Amino acid sequence: MSKQRVYWFCQIVGWTLLMMTEFIIYWIDEGFVPEIFYLTLANILLGISLTHLYRLTIKRWNWVRLPFYKLAPRVLGSVIVLAFIMTFVNFPFDLSLITDLRMSTVSTFIANMVNWVKTMMAWILSYTAYHYVERSRDAEIEKILLKTSIRETEAKVLRSQMNPHFMFNALNSIRALVYENPQKAQQGITQLSNLLRNSLLADRRKTVELREEVKTVQDYLSLEKIRYEDRLECRISVDPQANYWQVPPMMLQTLVENAIKHGVSKAVSGGFVELIGRIETGTSGRDQLHICIRNTGTLQPDAMTKETASGGFGLKNTAQRLELLYGTDAHFAIQQETAGIVAADVVVPQQSEGVFKRDHLQHV
Repeated sequence: MSKQRVYWFCQIVGWTLLMMTEFIIYWIDEGFVPEIFYLTLANILLGISLTHLYRLTIKRWNWVRLPFYKLAPRVLGSVIVLAFIMTFVNFPFDLSLITDLRMSTVSTFIANMVNWVKTMMAWILSYTAYHYVERSRDAEIEKILLKTSIRETEAKVLRSQMNPHFMFNALNSIRALVYENPQKAQQGITQLSNLLRNSLLADRRKTVELREEVKTVQDYLSLEKIRYEDRLECRISVDPQANYWQVPPMMLQTLVENAIKHGVSKAVSGGFVELIGRIETGTSGRDQLHICIRNTGTLQPDAMTKETASGGFGLKNTAQRLELLYGTDAHFAIQQETAGIVAADVVVPQQSEGVFKRDHLQHV
């Protein structure tokens, strides 16, 4: 049943029960009086009309959006006005029913006014409180949806930030080969097209399978291998059980790019980049994906801060993306493992065990 139907049902049934109860009590005490019966029907219609007018007023002026200190006097004023109208309409009939000669006209009016205030107060407070609570709940939902939308927008911006930076470095690698070795340059362009395709898809997907991400890293390393030749050694070791684990797209490629840019390229004799992926059991007892990227290099103090200040965003980007996607369940850290070797560790929680197993079985 819709809210509109529920409202009218409560209005009609509520006022009918209230007025008819009073009429039946009078009927039992004094007998059936047609005029009182017609007055009861009139009061039912008048009560429904007045309270519905209040409903239209509160919706028209958005009273439920007001703070409590502004809403309270409006509600109290409405109660008094509606009670006065009901008392004024019924007062001529009330005078004819007075049995206590000690009650003056004013006393009768005030007594009846108090009774109608109680009735209107119950109705208006119930209706206003319901909508006030509902409005507060809707505001909380809107706030949650807004935060979700902001987080999604931030994630898309972070993903899109990688693409121009990546293309600039990749094109520089190919440019050096165009005249020296056209065949290798052609091979590099093919690999670059694969990377760009994956990069474009990255803006449309929150996560990809680890095997896709590893293929992207392999294409990137092959491209950089053309540039560095024997100065770059590449090693990739991924547990087959982790192939279908979901990870943020282009994240590992960004970390590998960072390892070459800030590590291998600065070493006089070159160096190595190693990617290791395995499934581990976390402290909570659930499986998690642990990815370690090791490379030749020396970690600078406050690497993330300095990287951002110099126009880079690989490390900080990775930390932000993991936080946006997984919250505190994910982990990213970079450290000086030993002298001359830097290690970046990424821990990704399992998003959906059922989905993971189903996708894994479909690809086996």
